[in-house]
Amino acid sequence: MATVGFLYPGYSAEDDYPRLEKLLGGDMRLPLVHTDIGEDAHRVDALMEMGSAARLAAGVGELRRRGAEAVVWACTSASFVFGWEGAGAQVRELATTAGTPASSTSFAFARAARAIGAERVAVAATYPRDVADRFTAFLKAAGIEVVQARASGVITAAEVGTWGEAEVLGLARAGDHPRARAVLLPDTALHTAAHLPALEAAVGKPVLTANQVTVWEGLRLLGRTVTRPGLGRLFAAEPERPPA
Repeated sequence: MATVGFLYPGYSAEDDYPRLEKLLGGDMRLPLVHTDIGEDAHRVDALMEMGSAARLAAGVGELRRRGAEAVVWACTSASFVFGWEGAGAQVRELATTAGTPASSTSFAFARAARAIGAERVAVAATYPRDVADRFTAFLKAAGIEVVQARASGVITAAEVGTWGEAEVLGLARAGDHPRARAVLLPDTALHTAAHLPALEAAVGKPVLTANQVTVWEGLRLLGRTVTRPGLGRLFAAEPERPPA
């Protein structure tokens, strides 16, 4: 059975991953290792420390012992905060440390948007404005037009992890825009795995969420195409293949 490993910062919505594994029908193993986040803050300096090479490397050995054939840094903010080039360097170093293909949630969003043909998107972020703006800049560097970006101003992942379906649906509706071909919810601390059909019904278009795209990216790294009901439009699309 194919195995994708995830490095997840702290404790917020990590229970999305066993839920997603179950929704995938038992075809994949998705082991997860928690990384030490330091300070829980959606603040640029704290996020850069959270995504440092040393903090990521500390969890790699356990994922390798659990059979991971690819590794994904399951964090959006502590990857895009480094910018396009810096996030790329982060992933390359992770791949070297793990000895496997590697990626991060930020790159997962860019690739997933392209896979569903969403060249124009709306961003519904939990973050403060300055952090949300960095995600917008990251998407623009990927060639994706952001027609609207909403920042909710939440400082900690711990608070985001307490949001239920009503708050998640409200976030997506508030962040939508008529010109957007998809709505992006970029925070792996946000519980979304149980709400994917409801999210897309609420806005009437594809919704890409952080934990959803992170798992999709891990499958992409292994060249796996998986279509499953209940996982949103992304899992009905033909994914990009990893580079040779």
